[in-house]
Amino acid sequence: MAKDYSRTQRIGDQMQRELALLIQREIKDPRLGLVTITGVDVTRDLSHAKVYITVMGKDDDEQAISTNLHILGEASGFLRMQLGKAMKVRTIPQLHFLYDASIRRGVELSSLIERAVAEDRKHGEGREE
Repeated sequence: MAKDYSRTQRIGDQMQRELALLIQREIKDPRLGLVTITGVDVTRDLSHAKVYITVMGKDDDEQAISTNLHILGEASGFLRMQLGKAMKVRTIPQLHFLYDASIRRGVELSSLIERAVAEDRKHGEGREE
């Protein structure tokens, strides 16, 4: 069991939960959009953590994404300090925020599939008549 779910994965999962709460409650920047943390990858030596985020809502263009990444990058020291208080870990990794485009790609693929199915239904109805 221990090999299936390593210590770095457990720390990453806990960091994801804690960061989600901290970003929601502690960062008061009005420019920050609705940020969702989709994952945290921690290196084996616990020195660095890649924090993958998505920006939900109408303002998910490139400018909003870069603004949110910049705000979180500036707040990374504060977030790291708060993580140190919340987690029972000797060292807290450096936080590197990255945009995760997988949700946006999933929505685009879903709409393409729905459009293709609708086209097939439209062509299928025309042949039966």
